[in-house]
Amino acid sequence: MEEVLIDSAAQAGAELWTELWYSLASLLRSYTSAHGLHAGRMADIEWDEVRIVARHGEKFLNLNREGPRVTWMRENGESGILELTEAGRLRGATTNGTGEEEMDMAAEMWARELMR
Repeated sequence: MEEVLIDSAAQAGAELWTELWYSLASLLRSYTSAHGLHAGRMADIEWDEVRIVARHGEKFLNLNREGPRVTWMRENGESGILELTEAGRLRGATTNGTGEEEMDMAAEMWARELMR
């Protein structure tokens, strides 16, 4: 019985990270569209359960997920490691100084930089 509970908890955790991941991809798609709307520009956003790639011209953002852990890399070589939280935030080195940021704020910042 205990093994079944552990398996159920692990499955629920995996589903949560996947759902948050798809939400992050959707946010990136929405924000890149909004930032390119005035100039008729669009970014290409591709994603699956473990990878999100956003491209606009020579710029790109590559995100890879393993469970809640997210590694990111930009075209200029900048990179980092973040962690999805159960509350839908990204934890790690962020611009707000708290070490944790709402996913939508992080997606908006990435989209703004990508679409410049």
